[in-house]
Amino acid sequence: MMADRRLQALCLVLVMLSSSVAAPASAQTADPKQPSVDNPNMYFWGTSQMDQCWTHFDGEGNDGSSQDGYGEKEFTGNGEQIDIDFTCRIQSGETFKENMYLSSNSSIVIELEFQIQHTDCDEQRECQDLTLTLFKGTVPVAKEEFPQIGGSDADENLRWEIPVADNMTVWNKSGEEPAIQIEFSKPGYSSFNCFFFLCGGWFRFYYSDNADNYTVQANFPVTNMTPTGPNDDDGDDGILGGAVGDSLPGFGLAAGLGALAMAAIASSKREE
Repeated sequence: MMADRRLQALCLVLVMLSSSVAAPASAQTADPKQPSVDNPNMYFWGTSQMDQCWTHFDGEGNDGSSQDGYGEKEFTGNGEQIDIDFTCRIQSGETFKENMYLSSNSSIVIELEFQIQHTDCDEQRECQDLTLTLFKGTVPVAKEEFPQIGGSDADENLRWEIPVADNMTVWNKSGEEPAIQIEFSKPGYSSFNCFFFLCGGWFRFYYSDNADNYTVQANFPVTNMTPTGPNDDDGDDGILGGAVGDSLPGFGLAAGLGALAMAAIASSKREE
């Protein structure tokens, strides 16, 4: 009788422990649209008219994006000003499910491709070189002008390296996702006879699935959460960002079930 009880207790222990380990593993399926150490590249998508631009971390997720692989605005008026101002944000419904942590000893690298046709500015116009602004949620954290881009009908690559500052190491979920604003304003070509000569201009922005295989992405140096040391005073028990339970999913459950298992075995021994 005692042997049967001991066998039943041991079987119960094995079932409980196996379920506690297996369940969290299946629940941690990686979402390709979310950032991670193994998935650090943010990709750009949008409409053909550039009235919408969105991002996420899945390089194959081009649903709804322009079939041409780029968005473009044409300005056909004689000397018409080419005014561009749009922002690429995380796709609706794909905001971060977990905080994103970046290595403080690295850089964010943004690579984009443009084709901008315009003429030179003059004293009668207010102009702006191609300007990019990186936002952390609604807060701008980096801004750069690129006067060398534009002025011809050739495709031009832009590479922007942004050292990770102290205010860029933690990007909180559902509120501090990255966004990139793109601005440009310069005049198009003008002529007395626009029927024979080029007038106006255009602004083309390539998306990540472009047919020419241009690299269009933002690489974030994503890192795992690491202990900050026993003397850390942030109240997070030595875990960066305070997300204690995320590093070992199911560990608390396994520990609790292990304690129950030990109690069951001890009770069986006492009955003997």
